[in-house]
This record gives sequence, structure tokens and C-alpha cells, in this order.
Amino acid sequence: MLIERIWAANAARNFHYLVACAESGEALAIDPLNWQACLARARDRGWQIRQIFNTHEHVDHTGGNAALAAATGASVLAHAAAAAQIGGVSRGLHGGDLLRVGRSVALRCLDTPGHTRAHLCLYAAAEDGAAPALFSGDTLFNAGVGNCIHGGDPQLLFESFRDILAPLPAATRVYPGHEYLARNLSFTLDREPSNQAARELLARVGALEASEMPVTTLAQEHEINVFFRLERPEVIAGARTDGSPRDTFLALRELRNRW
Repeated sequence: MLIERIWAANAARNFHYLVACAESGEALAIDPLNWQACLARARDRGWQIRQIFNTHEHVDHTGGNAALAAATGASVLAHAAAAAQIGGVSRGLHGGDLLRVGRSVALRCLDTPGHTRAHLCLYAAAEDGAAPALFSGDTLFNAGVGNCIHGGDPQLLFESFRDILAPLPAATRVYPGHEYLARNLSFTLDREPSNQAARELLARVGALEASEMPVTTLAQEHEINVFFRLERPEVIAGARTDGSPRDTFLALRELRNRW
């Protein structure tokens, strides 16, 4: 599996991705708002975009669908419950469905509601020595989580973290829909000032351009992302909750909305 991360260079700080089969050159475009950049990168690599995948229905993830589909003939895939709102969807998907790209790439749909009620992540298991990969849309960001203020539900987001994301292999690389790493690390440190891993990473990335930001793993996320650190006494105290993981997560999400 070949992966290209594409910086949209927009105010919303979007990332897009191309996932390609090395054998056939067929590619999947994930959330291609800046469709011209996605198409140009694919042509540079000699790939043919055959499918477009949307993690959820927000226009900053779907706005390039029509133009990219017209330019390439690609089909559009998205959560079945979001298909009507997105429009032009060729195949409605559910958690557990398998997407194939060319002859060698298989991606599993993970049903991860929270940011919206119809949100899918894509997961590629480890193969041929490569680490597993998670294309997490607006559910999980590097060192943070998505908000729930545009049709989402923080309780569902907590359940997606607890039941779907947390059990994934520690080596899983995290490819989110937006670049907020430095800001998210600062929030972790605001809630957990003693977090040395977050402090050291913030010092390393503070001067980097968005396109240069590192890709984290889930092992790192458990060290630097306060939303994975719900049982730490310092985090519980900072969230001012009774200490249950659920209540701490919800309190942190509300604090982040205002931070």
C-alpha cells in the first residue's frame, strides 16, 4: 500500500490522502476537498484515481467530489447514512465493509460516530512489514479529537474512542483529516502540565510548516493525547470530574470547545 498525504493549504487546515496499489497504480482519494492537488499528485505518481471516499458529510471533506469524479470517472463512497446529504454517492458503506484498491490494498470501514452521527474511519492492517494505518477523518486528530458541534454527539465520540480506536494496534499510524498538532499538544499540556512526551514533541514541531508535521502512531497518541489519558490523576483533577473515563472525556471535550 502506497500513501500520499496532501496538504490542502486552506484556512481549515485539511489533509487529503491518496492510497494506491503498487501493482496496478489504482488509487483511492480520501476527502479530496482540494481536488486539483489530489489529481496533480496522482498524475505525478502515475496513478489513476478510481474511487473517492468521504469520512463524513461536511463540505470541507466532500466539496471536491463532483469535480474529481468528473475528471477521473471515479466512484464516490461514503457512509450509507450520509449518502443523501453528500449526493452523488455510488456506494453506501457500513462499519465492517471492506474497500479494495487495485489488486493489493484492503481497507476496513470502522463505524466511528461522534464528530457526526455518520462517520467512518478506514483501517489498513499491517502487511509486508508495513505498520497498520488509520485514516481517521475528524474522529481522531494527532494529539486531539474532533468536535461535536455540527451534528455530532460527544457520548458517541467517547464510545468510538473506547470501543473502536483504543484497541487498535499500538503501531498504527494516524492520518487525520486536519492538521492541529501543535494546538492539540498545547491543550494536553494545559490539562496535564507534567506530560513530558507532549512537551518534547511540541518543542520539536512548533516551528514546522503544516505540510511537514510528523505522522503519529497510536502508541504516541496514548502518551500525548489527553483524550486517551482519562485515568491519569492530573487529567481527572484538571477536568474536575468524578473520575470515570466517560465523564472525564466529556468534560475535556467541553473544555476544548472553549479553549
